[in-house]
Amino acid sequence: MQRLLLIFKALSEETRLRILKLLENGELCVCDITDALNMTQPNISFHLGMLKEAGLIRDKKEGRWMYYSLDVSDIFVRFLLLGVLERTNDKSVKEDKERLVNLLSDKKGNKKVPITGGIKMGKRC
Repeated sequence: MQRLLLIFKALSEETRLRILKLLENGELCVCDITDALNMTQPNISFHLGMLKEAGLIRDKKEGRWMYYSLDVSDIFVRFLLLGVLERTNDKSVKEDKERLVNLLSDKKGNKKVPITGGIKMGKRC
């Protein structure tokens, strides 16, 4: 029951839902999440910690950079995230995704980068 409480607590905050929505299409560096949500790194790191503690995301360190992705290894979490992300589509989420596309496009040399699976930028965050 404690795990369920952690999961639903993590899902009960708008910023965390916005982070999950950004991660639904693949792995992102913490700095890309920070820029896409237009928030400070400590604030984003706090929310990422809550999501990780609940088992909704996983992290991976590559050099100096920390990358986050959805953790869908548990079938319950996979279906729960599918339902939650399908219903998370308000104006702020669309704006976050637009900022992310623009950010990733700038990093790739002003080419529009479609948001599809496996985003990973590497060098500069």
